Amino acid sequence: LPTVYSLDGLLVFGLLLVCTCAYLRKVPRLRAWLLSERRGVWGVCHKAAVIGTRLHVAVSMSCLLMAFYVLVGK
Repeated sequence: LPTVYSLDGLLVFGLLLVCTCAYLRKVPRLRAWLLSERRGVWGVCHKAAVIGTRLHVAVSMSCLLMAFYVLVGK
């Protein structure tokens, strides 16, 4: 398993954050409750959700490449 202190661990954490926030943005009640703030910690989640929805093809390809790297490359 990659650690957060290495570069690949930071990439995995970032991809998981973007994917999770983009998924939560699709749920109407959670979108109004969690992702309505644009500042602070919830603002980071809002920005990650926007990145995940606008660049969904690039994010999904990055997730596939990172999964391949973690499972086979290491």
